Amino acid sequence: MSIAENLKRLKGRIENKCRECKRDPHEIKLVAVSKNFGLPEIEEAIRCGIKDFGENRAQELLAKFEALGERVIWHFIGTLQKNKVKYAVRTAEYIHSVISKDLAEEIDKQAAKRGIVQKVLIQIKTSYEETKTGAAGKEEIKELFSYCTDAENLELVGLMTMAPFTDDENMIRKSFSDLRILQDELDPQKNILKELSMGMTSDFEIAIEEGATMLRIGFAIFGERNYK
Repeated sequence: MSIAENLKRLKGRIENKCRECKRDPHEIKLVAVSKNFGLPEIEEAIRCGIKDFGENRAQELLAKFEALGERVIWHFIGTLQKNKVKYAVRTAEYIHSVISKDLAEEIDKQAAKRGIVQKVLIQIKTSYEETKTGAAGKEEIKELFSYCTDAENLELVGLMTMAPFTDDENMIRKSFSDLRILQDELDPQKNILKELSMGMTSDFEIAIEEGATMLRIGFAIFGERNYK
């Protein structure tokens, strides 16, 4: 199917799930994960009305930003090394993957150099998998939350997580519900943590049920990736 057909089907599934959960589909932001896809695919998605795109690698994002500029809203959603922060701050409106105070400090420093306030989400590890990264201990999370809240050149907007790669829906749901519970504990009034970035192609419907406001979806929009 074409990207247009994929998006029509995907948006229908999102709207149906929102209807089941008595949620407004307009409160959910669809982030099209365009890593490993070229400009033609992104251009087609733009023509279909997609405004938000997610990239996992800072230099790939930089190349696409230089080609497309500010026609779209860029989200950096991958593991971010400190020496690549300058690229992410230059290009991404949102950085979803703040996993430590050290990284937050570098983002704040680079944002100050550019004279901007960088929107960030704290990435939380809610799964047992060693391949998953994120802040984990309660004290570590509280310290990171406090730093990001107080930093002059950061705007903390939410939390992000990735569910475990499993067919066990209960484990996936627990990963998402744990993030929502943490949101409630850190910011009961939702004055700061307005966004929950969780849910991908395989589990976005569970994420919607558990309160997701940002879905990071690639395969259901673009199809198979070419990793060559």
